[in-house]
Amino acid sequence: MMKFVRQHWEVENKLHWSLDMSFREDDSRVRIGHAPENLTLIRKMALNLLRLNKTKKCGAKTKRMLCAVDTNFLLEILNS
Repeated sequence: MMKFVRQHWEVENKLHWSLDMSFREDDSRVRIGHAPENLTLIRKMALNLLRLNKTKKCGAKTKRMLCAVDTNFLLEILNS
């Protein structure tokens, strides 16, 4: 039973918490049709791309901001 509980919290800490901190996913007000699922999929893909990039030592939230202000860094993330 403890293994199951640890696995559950591992997913919560690695994915859901990261999505909430980086993309404010819990504050999303999108509720109609397939939009919530589609946006969650896009956020997960973006988070994975940000995590793959090892050129900057910062969190996903900071990397998102860097992508917004630096087109070259955005292209670097998208090409990884």
